[in-house]
Amino acid sequence: MASEAWVLFHRIDDPASAAVRREIVARGLKTRIDFQNVNEDEVSELFARLGGRDLPAVWDGSRLVTGREAIAAWLERVGR
Repeated sequence: MASEAWVLFHRIDDPASAAVRREIVARGLKTRIDFQNVNEDEVSELFARLGGRDLPAVWDGSRLVTGREAIAAWLERVGR
């Protein structure tokens, strides 16, 4: 997984997205994961092109990791 390709797709007012953002910051990974709000048209279009439907979701450079629990498990793997 190439860290320069990591993107968190989220919504500001979504509780699950907020929890994932807090966890990323707490783990010191914010500098490695680009936060992109899907309320922005260009971001929403990119998310859809990647096959995204549900939030939060992380693009790991090759696939979307979707949902708070799946992202938490992914963070465990990449945060080491």
